[in-house]
Amino acid sequence: MLHNRGISLQRHTTDLTGEGTMGAGTQTGLADLASESVIVCDAQGIVRYWNPASEALYGWPALAVVGHRLDEFFPDYELEEGHWRQLLREGTWQGTVRRQTAAGALTTASVTQTVRYKASGLPHDIVEYGKGISTGAAKSGDAECAAPHRATAACWELDVSEVRDDLERIALADGDTGALLARDPDGLDRLLARCRIVNVNEKAVRIFGGTADRMKLIARPILDFWPSQCRPMLVELLAMVLAQQSWRITQTRAMHSDGPLQNASAAAWRSLDQSRANTIYLMISGILSDDRSVRELHVGEDRYRKLIHHMPTALWQVDARASGEVFDRLRSEGVTDIASFLDAHEELIELSNDVVRVTEVNREAVALFRGRSAADLIRPVRYLFTATPDMAKRVMIAHFEGRRNFSEQAKILTFDGQLRDVILSVTFSTPPEQLDTTFLTMLDITERLRTEAQLQRLEADYAHAARISTLGELATSIAHEVKQPLAAIVTNAETSLRWLERDNLNSEKVKQLTKRIVSSAYRANEIIQRIRSLAARKEPERKALDLHEVAEEALTFVRHDIEFRRIAWSIDAAPGPATVLGDRVQLQQVIVNLLVNSIQAISQGDRAARRINIAVALVEDSLVELSVRDSGPGIATEAMGRLFESFFTTKPGGVGIGLAICQSIIRSHGGCIRAANQPGGGARVSFTLPAIGGQPVNPRPF
Repeated sequence: MLHNRGISLQRHTTDLTGEGTMGAGTQTGLADLASESVIVCDAQGIVRYWNPASEALYGWPALAVVGHRLDEFFPDYELEEGHWRQLLREGTWQGTVRRQTAAGALTTASVTQTVRYKASGLPHDIVEYGKGISTGAAKSGDAECAAPHRATAACWELDVSEVRDDLERIALADGDTGALLARDPDGLDRLLARCRIVNVNEKAVRIFGGTADRMKLIARPILDFWPSQCRPMLVELLAMVLAQQSWRITQTRAMHSDGPLQNASAAAWRSLDQSRANTIYLMISGILSDDRSVRELHVGEDRYRKLIHHMPTALWQVDARASGEVFDRLRSEGVTDIASFLDAHEELIELSNDVVRVTEVNREAVALFRGRSAADLIRPVRYLFTATPDMAKRVMIAHFEGRRNFSEQAKILTFDGQLRDVILSVTFSTPPEQLDTTFLTMLDITERLRTEAQLQRLEADYAHAARISTLGELATSIAHEVKQPLAAIVTNAETSLRWLERDNLNSEKVKQLTKRIVSSAYRANEIIQRIRSLAARKEPERKALDLHEVAEEALTFVRHDIEFRRIAWSIDAAPGPATVLGDRVQLQQVIVNLLVNSIQAISQGDRAARRINIAVALVEDSLVELSVRDSGPGIATEAMGRLFESFFTTKPGGVGIGLAICQSIIRSHGGCIRAANQPGGGARVSFTLPAIGGQPVNPRPF
């Protein structure tokens, strides 16, 4: 059953509080604005009015005091003897009193008490004006009373009857809410959803209610208005208060809130009325530093939490205060090279894995690690680094060095034993931000890497198919290249046999002929090995290569075709190194493909001016360029923009993968390829690669 006793009692106060003069519906009278404590009691000493300055002076909120006798809050204040009877008899009294505050401290106040009488002459009520005069109370009291609306504590009257059993179980566990959270992450919220608001004062409405009026808070669950980060503290506080025998304030908790209450604390106590054993008073004291209410911040935070919860990226919130404290100590001891320090003290990494804790995760994080609920992931961060242990050290180094962000590709081990590839990113908090709000995200790239690997295999297959196709086109030229050393072998062998048949054997001549046979055999074997290299399917192997040498080797595959078609050719190498890091076979494939295209283009042109020029040069001090110029008809305007597209061709019966493969190979080497028409006619196709020591352009694995 909900009680509105505080409301009805306040409406019986006198004109001093504004009720008599300004109407029963007025909640704030002139005494609310007074800098002195104003207390109104009836003849029996029951408090009927208690202004904000009284709250500031004595610490007790009006919501808890109104309706109770003064001696219940001030045990040394005897209403039945001496002073109180003298006051009722004489009508006025002035002097000093020592009273105990809500916090248990004693304060001395200078008070004036005046009796107001009914028309019948009987005492109606007693009005007390007071001001703190003790050293501590006077200083704080004067300051607080100067702005009573800021000094007033927010107060709640709560009905915990529906959750009493749950709170008693938590109290038996010494108020530890961790076990409840581990079993049921939403358990605290469900518990506070059944803890109902019976009454609140105006300060609580203003700070926690936002735009809601006072009556809209009544009978609502405290969950709707309480900051989420302080909910475990509230449940522990209520459990401890319910377990204690005394009604007085014996339980107080600091509120770690990012809201408008700074350095706030919460106190709670049981109702004085023994018939209301399920009623608990809650008081929040602190400095209001934000114009927004906790309710407004709570709505914004709730919106933020929902947004984070439904993000498509896995997110962890991590409390890194423990490692931050260790780092502060190390800095004070003069440690600057944290990497070397961690190499010598690996136990610090192990410690960090155990003391830095995950405090919150979203649903994508749970799904990524194959957890059953968020509770599986809310624990020390060690499990994040199981598959990539060295990453914990690198994260610590970034944290120590004060970086804002850290990111790297890593592997994780899920709870069901799967290895996943992720991009891990950490955003560190920096002073004055709270160190318990470090954020960590993971983007699962397992499928992307798998797709890229498949694409690379497909590109390799295309490149291999293109080489086989090119070798088919160059079959005549290749056969001619092989035929030359074979013919030389036959000729020299036959001559050698004839010399051996002579009576006067000339051993020197036979030796010379035999050497020519061996040399031609090596030459034939070299040609065959090059053909096999182009035809073979193998993984790329990057080595330091002289691009001029690679061009000369590629030229041997097409030299016969060039000469057969009566095409003049030249190869120029500018002074200076032309060394690149690359795969010999792949680069030969590119050069051969460019030469074949030039040969085919020239074959359609004038026989009188057939020429191909290959040039290798160092450009911009960091790039090596190879260009192939020809005297053919050039590139058609409509084809220029699509020249490197897959399956685009201008040749009858062409497949259209040659230049696309060339572009893929050059890009995988960190270079770029381009084509243009020459001013004097013909085309020029060139590619550039980083020289050894140069920086690659758009590098990617092939």
